[in-house]
Amino acid sequence: MTVVVDGGTLSAADVAAVALHGARVVLADEVLSRLVRDRAVVEDVVDRQVPAYGVTTGLGSRSSYALPREELAVFSARTVRGRANAVGDPLPVPAVRAALLARVSGIAGGGSGVRPEVVRVLVGLLNARVHPVIPEVGSIGASDLVQMAHVGLVVMGEGRAEFEGEVLDGAEALRRAGLAPAVLGPKDGHVLCSASPLAAGLGALAVEEAGAVVLLGQAVVALTYEGFRANTSPLDPRVLRLRPAPGQSRAAGELLALLAGGELTDSRRARRVQDPISLRCAAQVHGSLYAALDFATAALEPELNGSGDNPVVLAGGDWDGDSGEILSSGNFHTPVLALAFDTLALALAQTAALSAERMQRLLNPAVSGLPANLSPYGPERSGFAPLAKTAQALVAEIRSLSAPVCTDPRYGADTVEDDSTNASLGARRLGVMLLRFRQLLAVEAVAAAQAVDLAAPASLGRGAALLHRAVRGVVAGLDDDRPCGVDVERVSEDVLGSAEVRRELGALFL
Repeated sequence: MTVVVDGGTLSAADVAAVALHGARVVLADEVLSRLVRDRAVVEDVVDRQVPAYGVTTGLGSRSSYALPREELAVFSARTVRGRANAVGDPLPVPAVRAALLARVSGIAGGGSGVRPEVVRVLVGLLNARVHPVIPEVGSIGASDLVQMAHVGLVVMGEGRAEFEGEVLDGAEALRRAGLAPAVLGPKDGHVLCSASPLAAGLGALAVEEAGAVVLLGQAVVALTYEGFRANTSPLDPRVLRLRPAPGQSRAAGELLALLAGGELTDSRRARRVQDPISLRCAAQVHGSLYAALDFATAALEPELNGSGDNPVVLAGGDWDGDSGEILSSGNFHTPVLALAFDTLALALAQTAALSAERMQRLLNPAVSGLPANLSPYGPERSGFAPLAKTAQALVAEIRSLSAPVCTDPRYGADTVEDDSTNASLGARRLGVMLLRFRQLLAVEAVAAAQAVDLAAPASLGRGAALLHRAVRGVVAGLDDDRPCGVDVERVSEDVLGSAEVRRELGALFL
């Protein structure tokens, strides 16, 4: 598989293909001429010693300091070295690949003025699978410069990189991969550190996984509906049209499609007139998650395909003048992206809370009409009661991770960098949240499959039946008490994490 980067059409699915599945990266034909044209503007500004931030002047609080001409290239390399200050465990390889791709795409669209050979090295790192070691902590969202500087080190033949499972000096990793380091010129070092490619790359992976996980959540709800024998009248389109909240009709329609072919689509087959809110309002809550996901997707696309550089290069023909110019920019600032990630985190926490509550309702015979704790033997067995504690522990962790980070007080360079967004942190925590949410859905799925076995309906809806078969393919029904944590892990990894199961569920809506 090949992903063609043109600086305008990169999607979250493309990022996942490169980061997770090793797709090859190729620059579109028009990119090179665009880079050459923009670079000519940089060279002209340097030749004429026009004041330009980070090109012929210092950075941050030293932006009023004019750099000597003979220092410009050295300053570019020094910019990278002086900012490689991130700490903590190395980011996982998929996160590094996602960030590299996001930076390549941002540069490919124009505006950076970087030398073309620098972009060739970045693409070479991806295709040769040379992965710079980027510590996980360092960005406050005023560009991801402290972390992306570690990429810049490897581009120069310094720093550390992983290659074929071994962490090496940057120069040695490049040599083994058949790559040559780039020689930096004016502005190149700043370009390597600029923009928010970590936030964009990690966000793309989170958005792609969230899209899959919300569909899995829909299937788990359908399975719980079947075991509970829930009332589906709240999913009726006529009901939802009376208060058309964002996302709820989509969620309700999907639930009905997952239940199609079973008995529950006829609400007269329901066991109760009105169910608990965790079942009755599943479409409203899952709809809010869809709405948050739509917001995150809309906020992410400009970051994957736009220039987050400061300053930006405007070549002739891109503005109202006759020649190129370098202008100060605020495009590195990502408040909408940070807000979108916080919104998605809150929506995940809201949805997770309902999953744990549905599982609790299945255990309660007064509400579910099923044996206590879903044990076929009665009160002398624990059944799934202890597993409810695991569900609540997962919810507690998800809730703690959902705290907004875009409003956190932060401070940058003296007097000039007095706001930032924490977008990278907002994206990074989503990965952990999505894993915990998938584990929580696995808890509910294990309980729901047992509820279906005990309720023994004459027929199941297509989606619920598919999930029930998949769960029973890896986990037997609960007879006598046994450790269930391993069952949850199997369902999380082998069912909810299965590409095949995800494809089959998605095919139900085609």
